[in-house]
Amino acid sequence: MSNSISRQISDFLGRLASSAASCLRVVMSLPAPRIAAAPRQGHALVILGNGPALKKNLEEDMDSLTGGDTLAVNFFANSPEFFKVRPKYYVLADPHFFDKALTDPNVSRLIGNLNAADFQMTLYIPSTARFQRTLFTNPNLAVGMFSFNAVEGFGWLEDAAFGKALGMPRPRNVLIPSIMLGIWLGYKEIYLLGADHSWLKTLSVNDRNEVVSIQPHFYKEDEKEIKRVREEYVRHPLHEVLESMMIAFRSYHRIRRYADSRGVRILNATPGSMIDAFERASLPENQL
Repeated sequence: MSNSISRQISDFLGRLASSAASCLRVVMSLPAPRIAAAPRQGHALVILGNGPALKKNLEEDMDSLTGGDTLAVNFFANSPEFFKVRPKYYVLADPHFFDKALTDPNVSRLIGNLNAADFQMTLYIPSTARFQRTLFTNPNLAVGMFSFNAVEGFGWLEDAAFGKALGMPRPRNVLIPSIMLGIWLGYKEIYLLGADHSWLKTLSVNDRNEVVSIQPHFYKEDEKEIKRVREEYVRHPLHEVLESMMIAFRSYHRIRRYADSRGVRILNATPGSMIDAFERASLPENQL
């Protein structure tokens, strides 16, 4: 048997196994949350990643951001810009936000700020965190859910699951479900800001063979959060950290293929971003 045929058989069996595992995850999480499309006619969605490049946008593009449809993530609500930008959508995905709601002061402050928002906003959380919906008591805050399933395998199966919002490419970080939500919400243009993903530039191994990864954000990092991230990384060897990064970058390419099939343009407007899957563009001066 030639090496080419062996690879084809191995690839088929791998996709078959991944497809079976994905189907099991989807079935076990049914029924899937419904996500209603509601974009404003002719408007794009701007996703605000928390990378350091976002700082310049918040200084120079505030008029554009406040006039358009924006989606914020993670600890953005702990910055003063949250109450200026007044995002239309917000996404929390990491289990840490729900498991440590009462013990991590940064998470407690985040929940307090979301509950203090004096504007209408939809917060999306994973369906696995449905029982934590009671954390959010703000009448201005509509809480929606999304399926956090990783769906991999045969392309036709992935496309079918993505089309029904039953899952997404492996959600290594919050930007992946945020982009998928933008597609499910019906936006035809999605801009990415603060999506630096410059992790490789800050990755190192110290003399104790501990992986050190600095995760810079547009805001000044809290010492407790720096310590939490540092302790998280030292528990993993370098090959696991690199594999995790690889998964994220691969997921973006899978999102790109799906977005192209739906006629959706994803535009990376983050200078110096290391994401190589999406078309580069500048944020338009007139909104979006």
